Amino acid sequence: MIFSRTSQYAIQAMIYLATQPSGKRLLSREIAQSLGVPSPYLSKILQDLSRGKLLHSSRGRCGGFSLRADAGKTSLLDVVLLTEGARMDRECLLGLKVCQDETACPLHRKWKPVKKEILASLGSVTLTRLAQAVQSGQYRLADLPLALSRR
Repeated sequence: MIFSRTSQYAIQAMIYLATQPSGKRLLSREIAQSLGVPSPYLSKILQDLSRGKLLHSSRGRCGGFSLRADAGKTSLLDVVLLTEGARMDRECLLGLKVCQDETACPLHRKWKPVKKEILASLGSVTLTRLAQAVQSGQYRLADLPLALSRR
């Protein structure tokens, strides 16, 4: 399973915000610059995360984005489901429109348990845990999606 660029940027931005002091608001362009990602694209992603109740967003002179109080408990699965949608759980590996147990593609039976394990792993990793790993030097944010796929 490969995440879209949107999901990768969303994950990186959420972890970056989780490394900041509680309640600190950052402009989307500041986050984009720190992560080395396109600012207009990240701004749209952050707005979606805000609408999805993972971030606070405010306009004005002291505006910006910050994590909600309980967002540290947010799992990677929460972020990815918000950015990828439910299709992530249902999508066929080969791209077939109908791929279920009854009408399975040739890879369905092998892929289904792997996908289940991946989703469980994403659900068990929180932003707080990843932020601590970044702060300790275990990961660099730009390498995060690649580092997670190696686990």
